[in-house]
Amino acid sequence: MLVRTTLVAATAVALTVTLAAPSLAAADSHADDHSATRTAVRAAVTAGIPGVTATARDGHDTWSTTAGVGNLRTGSPRSADDRYRVGSITKTFVATVMLQLEAEGRLSLDDTVDTWLPDLVRGHGHDGRRITLRQLLNHTSGIYEYLGDPAFYRAYFLADGFFQHRYDTRTPRQLVATAMAYGPEFAPGTSWSYSNTNYVIAGMVIEKATGHTFGEEISRRIIKPLRLKATSVPGTSPTVPSPSSRAYSKLAETTEGRTYDVTYLNPSIASSAGEMISSSADLNRFTSALLKGELLPPKQLKEMKTTVKVDGVPNVSYGLGLMDRTLSCGVHVWGHDGGIHGSSSSVTTTAGGRHSLSVNFNGDWTGDMDKVIEGEYCGK
Repeated sequence: MLVRTTLVAATAVALTVTLAAPSLAAADSHADDHSATRTAVRAAVTAGIPGVTATARDGHDTWSTTAGVGNLRTGSPRSADDRYRVGSITKTFVATVMLQLEAEGRLSLDDTVDTWLPDLVRGHGHDGRRITLRQLLNHTSGIYEYLGDPAFYRAYFLADGFFQHRYDTRTPRQLVATAMAYGPEFAPGTSWSYSNTNYVIAGMVIEKATGHTFGEEISRRIIKPLRLKATSVPGTSPTVPSPSSRAYSKLAETTEGRTYDVTYLNPSIASSAGEMISSSADLNRFTSALLKGELLPPKQLKEMKTTVKVDGVPNVSYGLGLMDRTLSCGVHVWGHDGGIHGSSSSVTTTAGGRHSLSVNFNGDWTGDMDKVIEGEYCGK
């Protein structure tokens, strides 16, 4: 499932890209049969994505493939070691920290938002006294999606606004205030609707409960213990560490037209809903460790995997920052999708954390991520 997770920020000078024909040659780490995955990766490039990188881990075996280019100007290829913006995969890290805090007795997921952030969620029918932290994490709060504000969309999603605002810093309170100008989607707990605002608020709760930013807590609790050397929470830094590829977007409501280099942006526009950077190997390590129970006690992992129905998508349900996806061959995989300007990603792993796959497209307007996932786990 592709949840709308495109979270962006913006700049002052447009970088128009002269398109080079992307290479369809794929580089593989070894000769094991992942032919369906490889075919789907190449198909994404044929469909117009500049380049793809994918890494699978099955037990002690790791396999990687790349196709297309990481730089349209120079034609340099994508790398299996690329670092990239992971967008809403950040939510799984944030939810993990929240559940760790619950396990430590420092908060309860049944606390209301107002318990921690009095009067933050108010206006036009929103009421933080009626919304629990659990409802933030599983998107049953009804809180309005701040990305749905038309002015916000123009400023950060379309070309003119992007190049004017690309390096702006937006605070979490500003993002929440944008959402509070609109009414809720529904009464808390009565339905499901994906809202990045939920996780901006969750990051603020982490800071209130610990005295540290959500990024500091993710680093201390997850990145350092798991030795995720390619993973970071950049805050307001606009760059992506090397090795990395360029990131491309149409910056338009259509998939046609000019392609822009959007590699540099201030990710505060995504905050704790989607600002992180990682690599395929690190994402596989994280999700595998999570599902194996290395990061959460059994009670909290069970809570995380307790899902609610996602309306209109019969094969997907949503837990606490974690999606349960049933593939066409009957395999269940857990993980999350993520998007931010010029970067579309997905990480999945089987229930016991043995078999994981992470994929990244360095373009955000086309390509079939689901086909890559089906290829890896179902062979078709």
